[in-house]
Amino acid sequence: MKLIHLLKDLRRTDHKPRFGGLDILKYIGPGLLVTVGFIDPGNWASNLAAGSDYGFSLLWMVTLSTVMLIILQHNVAHLGIASGLCLSEATTLHIKKLFARSILGSAMLASVSTSLAEILGASIALNMLFHIPLKVGALLSVTLVSVLLLTNSYRQLEKWIIGFVSLIGLSFIFELWLVDIPWKEAAICWITPEIPRGSIIVIMSVLGAVVMPHNLFLHSEIIQSRQWNLENDKVIKKQLDYELFDTLFSMIIGWAINSAMILLAAATFFRHNTQVTELQQAQQLLSPLLGHSAAIVFAIALLMAGLASSVTSGMAGGSIFAGFFGEPFDVKDNHSRLGLFISLIGALIIIFFIKNPFQGLIISQMILSIQLPITIFTQIYLTSSRKVMGKYVNKLTTTLMILGVGIIVTYLNIRLLLFLF
Repeated sequence: MKLIHLLKDLRRTDHKPRFGGLDILKYIGPGLLVTVGFIDPGNWASNLAAGSDYGFSLLWMVTLSTVMLIILQHNVAHLGIASGLCLSEATTLHIKKLFARSILGSAMLASVSTSLAEILGASIALNMLFHIPLKVGALLSVTLVSVLLLTNSYRQLEKWIIGFVSLIGLSFIFELWLVDIPWKEAAICWITPEIPRGSIIVIMSVLGAVVMPHNLFLHSEIIQSRQWNLENDKVIKKQLDYELFDTLFSMIIGWAINSAMILLAAATFFRHNTQVTELQQAQQLLSPLLGHSAAIVFAIALLMAGLASSVTSGMAGGSIFAGFFGEPFDVKDNHSRLGLFISLIGALIIIFFIKNPFQGLIISQMILSIQLPITIFTQIYLTSSRKVMGKYVNKLTTTLMILGVGIIVTYLNIRLLLFLF
């Protein structure tokens, strides 16, 4: 116990991590960086599958996932603000070693699965633009992302990437005005749960694409790096209030973009009984807005989305692995670098054995949903502990809400396992 307090004291007084690209968060906020994951290649694939195969009937999953995400991200941000620890560090310091390593080990697997989707999306984009084979494109993508992370070169590029990808995402929303959407039917589907026969894999992929375990670790890492826990109560409370607004604003944007993708896929593919078998078909969604240049714009957007989200998934992998040693993410630290490479290189190796890239994207998101209950219940334990959170410990209502989220996710995972086996 004395060792734990000593580590925390040393960390709070000497912790000056070199985040490089994370400095941009002073301007855009942690929530917006998390929202980049809302339009990553995995989301595009999951939403395409949901809309093209089941029409509007799975819109409710976007709503439910976004509500869950707001609750979870807001709570994990509180952990970072109040304790000065990210989720991985808190797990190592406050949970028994065997359980902590099992939790963080599963989180690393989720990080690899996330990186797989991001790198695969970027390689598909390179294939669309330059006809580069997928495996070669994946190798080029990993190399570029590694250089950006290790040299901090992305600190000037990150804003532009996020801005460009966000504009493409918003173009999906704008395009809703150009297609015929039965809004009454869509409104009902947004709030009415329905599990069509055979849809559980797509449902879980949508859940995993929205509520991503690695983003919970990353969000807490970003927040704690500001070391607001060293400030007085007035400053801490102000930052807690600001963080709620940042999370709500960012997650609502993500909900709108994800919903737009499903609406357009339903109106474009489902209505004409067209089965989507590859991500390249999504370029058709942009045709009414961008004409014949849709394929090029879509591919560039997909490339930017893949690279930007690969950077964040790499950071998350570094943060999780550094947490094994009770350390914060530091791109110049060997533990953080090793975690970064495990996430990216692990994904690259798997890509070399994937035969169906589109199905690989769907399955990668489904894997995230399977790991999610582990992260959620870990988060509940930590944020409900007065030893960890002090006077900012969860209220009973907050704990019950997060517990409800964990139960729903667990139930859906059980449905998935029954379907698979």
